[in-house]
Amino acid sequence: MILNSLSLCYHNKLILAPMVRVGTLPMRLLALDYGADIVYCEELIDLKMIQCKRVVNEVLSTVDFVAPDDRVVFRTCEREQNRVVFQMGTSDAERALAVARLVEEWELPCCQTLTRLRRKREERPQHPVSCEVIKAIADTLSIPVIANGGSHDHIQQYSDIEDFRQATAASSVMVARAAMWNPSIFLKEGLRPLEEVMQKYIRYAVQYDNHYTNTKYCLCQMLREQLESPQGRLLHAAQSSREICEAFGLGAFYEETTQELDAQQARLSAKTSEQTGEPAEDTSGVIKMAVKFDRRAYPAQITPKMCLLEWCRREKLAQPVYETVQRPLDRLFSSIVTVAEQKYQSTLWDKSKKLAEQAAAIVCLRSQGLPEGRLGEESPSLHKRKREAPDQDPGGPRAQELAQPGDLCKKPFVALGSGEESPLEGW
Repeated sequence: MILNSLSLCYHNKLILAPMVRVGTLPMRLLALDYGADIVYCEELIDLKMIQCKRVVNEVLSTVDFVAPDDRVVFRTCEREQNRVVFQMGTSDAERALAVARLVEEWELPCCQTLTRLRRKREERPQHPVSCEVIKAIADTLSIPVIANGGSHDHIQQYSDIEDFRQATAASSVMVARAAMWNPSIFLKEGLRPLEEVMQKYIRYAVQYDNHYTNTKYCLCQMLREQLESPQGRLLHAAQSSREICEAFGLGAFYEETTQELDAQQARLSAKTSEQTGEPAEDTSGVIKMAVKFDRRAYPAQITPKMCLLEWCRREKLAQPVYETVQRPLDRLFSSIVTVAEQKYQSTLWDKSKKLAEQAAAIVCLRSQGLPEGRLGEESPSLHKRKREAPDQDPGGPRAQELAQPGDLCKKPFVALGSGEESPLEGW
C-alpha cells in the first residue's frame, strides 16, 4: 500500500527495506537524505491500525495515526510523500479495507510490483541469498521485481548494490541490514563516518519526537561491535531522549529543539484559545511556563505531583490543590495548582486531566528550583519516606470530593501503607 504516490516507479530504484522497529520516520528520512529513492515503513498490523485515528500534528508538521492509548503507530511528513510505502500486515480482507479507508485521504495506487526475498522456510538471515532463483523469477515476470536479501553476502558499499541488481536481473534493489548498520550505504560518494550518521539520525529523532526506546534500538544496531565502547555504554544506560543526546554530545541541541517545540505548541494553543472566543480569565499572579509532562522522562513510580506533595509536607504546607478545566472546542485540559497561596500553570493545553495536573506541578517545582523526579534527578526524600514509615496503617482514612458537571476538578490523596503518598484513580 503506497501513500500519496500514484506515479511511484519501481524501475532502477534504491529502496530502504521494511524492518521491524527500524523503519520509523527518522530512519526513513535519513535514508532519503543519503540517496534512497523509496522507503518502506515497518510492517504495521491491521488490528493496530484499525483502532487509530488520523491526527494532523501541527507542532511537528506531521500526520500521525494514533492508537487509543495515545501511542503513535505511524507518523509521516511531507518530506517523504510520493516516496514512502505503507506496509500493512493482514489476514482479513475486511480489516484491510477498513485500514485503507482510514488513510483514504492519501491516494492509494495498485502496489504492481513483486518484492522478492528468496529464502526457504528453514532458512534464516545468515543463510546466503540465491541470486539465481531471483533472476529466474525476474526473467519470467513482466512486472518490476525488487531483489532483497543481499546485505550479508553481497552489499558492503554503494557499488555492490548495482552488482547485486545485475546478478539478480531485478528491476530494483531493496537494502535492509546494510542500511540499518549505516544508512549512508545509498550514497554514491561512499559511506559516511558512523558518528556523523548517528548524530544526524538523533537530530531527526528529537525533531520528530521519536520514542527514546526506538531511537536507542536503532542506534544500537548501528554501533554493533562498538556497543562495549565508552559511548556504547552511555547509550546502553540512557533512559530518555535527553540522555541519548548527551551521550553523543547533543545535549544543547536537545534543549534548543524541545524549547522550540514547546514554544510552537504554546503559539498554537494561544491561537486555538482565541478562535474559541472564550472570555479572558483573570490570571493575575499566576506563574506560567510552556511545559508538558512526558511520562517517558520519569521513573515508573515517580511523578512531579508526588515530588510536589512531598516537598509541601516537608515544608509543613497545605497539600497542593489542583483546579482543572476542559476547553469545549478541542476538549483539551489546563490545570492550575495552588501552593502556599501562589498559583502555577502551564500555558500548554493537554489531552487529559492527569497530564495537565502533572504539567502544573512541573511549573511549580521549576519555579522553586526543586527536583521534579526526572530520570537521574529523583528526589531522595521520596525513598527516605518509604524506608522510615513501613508500619503506617494501610487502612487510614481517605478523602474524596465528588465533582459536579462543569465544576473544577480537585484530586484527593490516599495514604499508602508504605508511607508513600498516592492520589486516587487518575493520578
